[in-house]
Amino acid sequence: MSESALKEKIDPARLPSHVAIIMDGNGRWAMQKGHLRMLGHQYGVQAVRNVTEAAAELGVKYVTLYAFSTENWRRPQEEINALMALLVDTIQSETDTLMKNGIRLEAIGNLAQLPTACNKQLQETVEVTKDNDRMTLILALSYSGRWDIIEATRKIARQVKEGLLQPDEIDENVLNSALNTSRYPNPELLIRTSGEQRISNFLLWEIAYAEMHFTPVLWPDFSKDDFYQAILDFQQRDRRFGLTAEQLHS
Repeated sequence: MSESALKEKIDPARLPSHVAIIMDGNGRWAMQKGHLRMLGHQYGVQAVRNVTEAAAELGVKYVTLYAFSTENWRRPQEEINALMALLVDTIQSETDTLMKNGIRLEAIGNLAQLPTACNKQLQETVEVTKDNDRMTLILALSYSGRWDIIEATRKIARQVKEGLLQPDEIDENVLNSALNTSRYPNPELLIRTSGEQRISNFLLWEIAYAEMHFTPVLWPDFSKDDFYQAILDFQQRDRRFGLTAEQLHS
């Protein structure tokens, strides 16, 4: 089925407002072709463009990309340095495209851990695009779900210690407001590429009721067509949120 045909099958009234993506398979893609892992990361940039454009064209309001986890800091230093350099170059080169398409760039994670040049370019682009309102593209950088929950817990503990909050007042809303993701709706759809079927410490609290879409496609090969297929898969799910089908449809 052609890309346009897939796109036409999507019901615009039933789009997920927030799609989160674990971009997996860059290294395997490169090694399968006899190249260094870094080439896979470079080709993965095109997949980011594909998804960003496809989501914006459909009307999805938020896309979060798992770009660099806290665990990724344990990779070889040479690969980390190359990834950070690629991130700086990509953000810089894509700023004009973000502006033309009305896309706001934001980031979550322990951004203070990023190299100075990387953080500087990131913050500059965040500032330049802050008034765009067609779609928000969120990069999860030096991020993990456990890290965020621990940080939120510390924040809440300080509020209790200072007498600003009572322990009995702590509920889901309090924890939500303390997370890095507090200003976004929870993802309704989580996509993971490369055939792996695990969450890998990504948005652990936020994806409690997200629909999961796992695809064998390696990230550099992920196309608009693949994104549309994930949306169609989402639209075929019966989302119950703990209720019975009879309760939902009564």
